[in-house]
Amino acid sequence: MKGVSLVFSIFLGIILALHLSMNGKVGASLGNPRVANAVFWCIGAFVALLIGATGWQSGVLSGLKGVSPWLLTAGGLGACLVFAIAWLLPDVGARAMFISLIAGQVLGGMIISHFGWLGSPTQRITPLNTIGALVMLAGVALATYSK
Repeated sequence: MKGVSLVFSIFLGIILALHLSMNGKVGASLGNPRVANAVFWCIGAFVALLIGATGWQSGVLSGLKGVSPWLLTAGGLGACLVFAIAWLLPDVGARAMFISLIAGQVLGGMIISHFGWLGSPTQRITPLNTIGALVMLAGVALATYSK
């Protein structure tokens, strides 16, 4: 089952690239990526409410009392992230943007897992992982280099 989940994760990465590219195109068309991002997040909030309503249970939000307030800033962080990508994408291009994002996610994931932050299972960074990360960064440079 893990293999299916990994393939689905790759598919989601493709959808993310499409989604963010669409946001960037709308921002470029409007000449205002901030407004395009706001429109996307309003539509996204509506769809999230619809999806959430399908699994609604009485008292489901009572668990929020035990959630650290700083964790709830993830929504704002996501909005800022999508805005920044939509703003940069028309300038740097989809290839460079997404290859760089993937590299950042791999590095971030390595650090989060190394320390076991946010409930992640601990997976220590090894010398072999470090070499892999350096090769990945070299690959980013090669894949995004153009004359």
